[in-house]
Amino acid sequence: MTPDHRDADRCARALASLRGLSVGDALGSQFFVPAHYPALKRRELPPTPWQWTDDTEMACSVLAVLVAHGRIDQDALAASFAGHHDFDRGYGPAVNRLLRLIREGGDWRELSSALFNGQGSWGNGAAMRIAPLGAWYADDPEQATHQAEISAYTTHQHREAVVGAMAVAAAAALVADPSRRTGPEELLDGVLELIPRSAVQAGLRRARDMLDYADSGTVAAVLGCGRRTSAHDTVPFTLWAAARHLGNYEKAFWTTVRAGGDVDTTCGIVGGIVAADPAGAPPAAWLEGTEPLPSWAPTLED
Repeated sequence: MTPDHRDADRCARALASLRGLSVGDALGSQFFVPAHYPALKRRELPPTPWQWTDDTEMACSVLAVLVAHGRIDQDALAASFAGHHDFDRGYGPAVNRLLRLIREGGDWRELSSALFNGQGSWGNGAAMRIAPLGAWYADDPEQATHQAEISAYTTHQHREAVVGAMAVAAAAALVADPSRRTGPEELLDGVLELIPRSAVQAGLRRARDMLDYADSGTVAAVLGCGRRTSAHDTVPFTLWAAARHLGNYEKAFWTTVRAGGDVDTTCGIVGGIVAADPAGAPPAAWLEGTEPLPSWAPTLED
């Protein structure tokens, strides 16, 4: 297989994950709207079209950099984040300011490291955008975690945010590998082996112990579901939900969204992981109901 074919395969896997991420993000965000709460209880879809948020916009930049460079180039990634930043897509205030300052000529290294009194952000933003990178590196999960770590630093330099991105990328890589048969336990065990000690890892160990739980609300009460928008309050639950519903996008989505919390991000992460396997693709009607990816996002023709 030539390098060109290998890159085409990688791009196809990553695009599948990106579409799953965008549907979860866009549809999940609809359930922030109080008028749609009754539909959620009945598992009914809200009116279309569903608009995606910053999760999808930043994930498109991750894939664009991979296509252009074959790896994560931090300067190119920061420039893409800043250049495509749409204030109305739901970015948090700290990232809004960070990306504006980068556009104005600021150094992302200084700006990112200075966030939150020099601790860096431990938010879930680095994790929410990274599943397509994991799918890109399905043949090398260790490289997936390495590149995810590199990507996180452009906006999130706190250890927990970085490990959260590594965990999501590892999960997507393991799910996307066509040569691997991955069950729920094997998935979480594989991720645990690929990430360092951290609160995220501790949460994943608890998630591993809760795979026999069926009620997402109970699990979210223990693991968190993004209400604090931190990586360690978000990633363990999303990997639990993805692991429980491998190959079934609809069940994965409803399980995730019914737990509440930061539902565009949790559903985006779960969607990006589950859709990394062709068997877990979103329903065609859900894809049609979701806002198309931006015109600048990579395609298989690029």
